[in-house]
This record gives sequence, structure tokens and C-alpha cells, in this order.
Amino acid sequence: MSIKTWLMPPVMEYLLSPGRLQRQRDTFEKRRAARHEAPIVHYFHQPGDPYSALLASVLPQLQARYRVTLQTHIVSPPSDAAAPERAKLVAYSHLDAARLAAHYGLQPSPNAPVPSRASEAREDADRLRQKLGHYLGAMLYFGGEWYWGVDRLHYLESRLQSLGLQTEGVSGCLFPPGADLGQTVALTNPPPLDFFFSFRSPYSAIVAPRVFELGRLTGADVRLRYVLPMAMRGLPVPREKRLYIVHDAAREARLRGIPFGRMNDPIGKPTERGLSLMPLALACGKGPAFMLSFMHGVWAQGMNAGSDRDLKSMVERAGLPWTQAQEALHDGAWRATAENNREELFALGLWGVPSFKVDDTVVWGQDRLWATQEALLRSIG
Repeated sequence: MSIKTWLMPPVMEYLLSPGRLQRQRDTFEKRRAARHEAPIVHYFHQPGDPYSALLASVLPQLQARYRVTLQTHIVSPPSDAAAPERAKLVAYSHLDAARLAAHYGLQPSPNAPVPSRASEAREDADRLRQKLGHYLGAMLYFGGEWYWGVDRLHYLESRLQSLGLQTEGVSGCLFPPGADLGQTVALTNPPPLDFFFSFRSPYSAIVAPRVFELGRLTGADVRLRYVLPMAMRGLPVPREKRLYIVHDAAREARLRGIPFGRMNDPIGKPTERGLSLMPLALACGKGPAFMLSFMHGVWAQGMNAGSDRDLKSMVERAGLPWTQAQEALHDGAWRATAENNREELFALGLWGVPSFKVDDTVVWGQDRLWATQEALLRSIG
């Protein structure tokens, strides 16, 4: 075991802990008070981006609800490294933003004015965004933390309310997070639910238990469609993107009550070893059990799937025999299946995981499980 593999679980557990997060916030507030600075929320707006248009349409309400200064910065689209499938990203963002607007009862205009004029040139705004640690538009930044679009606005509101910055009469949030699986019922002959995932995706890890619960409640067959992670397919993943994803996944996991944080990044051989056992697990009817055991092990318990000791524990608690698993580790047939799944994902207009397909509805993101549920309910007319 390398020193990095040994140190990563406790280090990441500390870095992602609620206690450390609160200490960071307390430090920021003490410094702000010492400097007599007003609370400033930075908004990074990307023209032409439907998520930015959606967020811009509600920021006047946010401004009215809190005693904060909102500074707008007009930024460029993300770099090619942060958006490796740009055409797919653009096409899907319009579909997804429209779905999100309908979900929240919003009617934004693509040309909606931003809340205030930008104070600097776009190049300067891009540099500021990068300096603060991000790469996307439709982003809000306050005191060391990022909040993307209307989806994460409730986190910012909760933080501002904890500081007593709400105006008189304000309570609750504009768009409170709903229950993933509210009002789910058993369906008669529901269509299958295709679940595209990667063992290296923290978002896949935190949504997996909820996907299987959705399948149990509705009776839908959850079909596991595993793919290689982007970084193992030769696609770059910038540091800013990696850091944002893991911190965002941590708070989303806390929101949903999913254990997460004592992680041991399974990139490379650990992921390949896990994928090599998926055909065996599926053949034995233990696909979900093994997937959950692996995900919980590497993302919540700091287990090293590259070691036989830890992988054996994951295998056996999923109800699989270790002797058969050892043989399966040498079978490379899973690679063709992973590639076929990736090709189908791309054919659906998507490129990242977790993604879901129900009939003709295609959904990307762990925070869109409600849309997957709605697709299942629509399937019965």
C-alpha cells in the first residue's frame, strides 16, 4: 500500500467533515467582521447558458430576502478540459434547464437581464472565477463555498439565515430540497430503469442506495450499466472540477443521510478490479449488493479495492464467494460491456454519470432522481 493510499481516507474524512466546514465559516466571519466588510455574494453569469438564465431570473428575489451585496461577473464558458463533450453539454443543458424550470414553476427568458452590471472585463471575471476555484457559469460564491444554480440555492440561503442576514419576515428557502422518493407507489409492469454509473464517481456512490430504493418501491428493474470513469478514458478532469465535485457530493450525501467522506479514490486498478467482478455479481443476482458494498467501501470506509484484503471484505459482505471472485479478477470480458454501455450513453446524448433512462426519458445527475421517478410514473399513463 502506498503512503498516498494509506493517508487519503483520514485526510479526506477531515477535509470533508462538517466540523472543519463550520470552522472555516467561523474564520471567514471573524475576518469579515474585523475588516468591517459587508457580506458579498459573487454571481458568475455565463451569457447564453440556460442554467445562468434560470438562476438570474430568481436572484432579484434572493437580493430582496437577504442583506447582502450581490456582485455580478460575466464569464466565459468552461474550458474544453472542463467540458470535454461540449456539444452534448449544450444540448442537454437546454433540456435539463427547461425540466428544472417546470419543476420549480419558473419561466425564465433566455435573455433575462442579470441583476446588476458587471464591474470588470470578462477576462478579469474569468481570472477571478479561477482564482476562487471554479470553472462554470451559474455559480454563486460566498465565503469560500460555491453554490451552483437553483439546485444549490437552499444551501446558500441556510447559511445566510444562520448569520441572521435575512430580511424581516423571511423564513424557509425559495427552493427547498424535496424528498427524492416522495409519493412513490408500486407500479404494474413498470419499464426498466437503466442506471449508468462509474465506480469512481462520488455522485454515483451517493445516489446508488436511492436508485435501488426507487426500484424496490415501484417494482422497476434497475439495470446496472457500468462504464469506465472519464479519467481512465483519457479525458482530463481539472483540479477545480475534482475539488468541487467531492465537496458538493459530501454536502449532498449529508442532506440525504448517505455515509460519505472517508474516501480512497479507486482510480486505476481498484476500479478495474471492481468492474471485473460485476459480471459475476450480476450472474449471481448480487449486482446491487456488490455495487453498494464497493461504493460504501471506497467512498465511506476508506477501503482500498486494490488490495485483496479489502476487496475480499467487499465481496463477501455482498454475498459472493471469494474463490469465484479471485478467478473473475482475471477475466477481461467486462471491458467490452463497459465500452458498449459508454457507446449507448453517448448515443442517448449524455457523457457523464450517474445517468438514467426510463423509456424515452434520459436524465443526468444524482440530483435529478425526482425526474427519473416522474418518468416511471408517467409510464403507466
